[in-house]
Amino acid sequence: MTDPVRALRALARVVRRHGPLGVALVAWTLLACRRVRRQLAQGGLDAVRLPGPPPGGTDTLVRRALRRGGGNCLESALVRQRWFARRRVARTVVIAVSAPSAGFHAHAWLDGDPDPHRDELAEILRRPVPPSWLPRPRR
Repeated sequence: MTDPVRALRALARVVRRHGPLGVALVAWTLLACRRVRRQLAQGGLDAVRLPGPPPGGTDTLVRRALRRGGGNCLESALVRQRWFARRRVARTVVIAVSAPSAGFHAHAWLDGDPDPHRDELAEILRRPVPPSWLPRPRR
């Protein structure tokens, strides 16, 4: 089966299960991942600025879109951090590395997520949610 056919079938599943808001969330996720990749390359973590995601959807839908979009672990963690922030859930991005003698590896995830590599790595950075990403409390 060709890639365009797979993509159309995946889109049809999203429409069936999540409706137009699900499609909007998948589009936002894919575009946000590309934006994060570009911003990280140009200015590092401090340069990451993402618009808020559309309402609705689920973390599972975001993760699936990120997997299909080819985001690496840091890009995915930052996009998911933004998605959670829109829902008033502050999640911290954790970045860790392995010892150089073990063959250097770096990995990123959201604090609280299960991660099988966590025990093999040493944390080097925790990035809390930027305050501008959290909606102001309602009065």
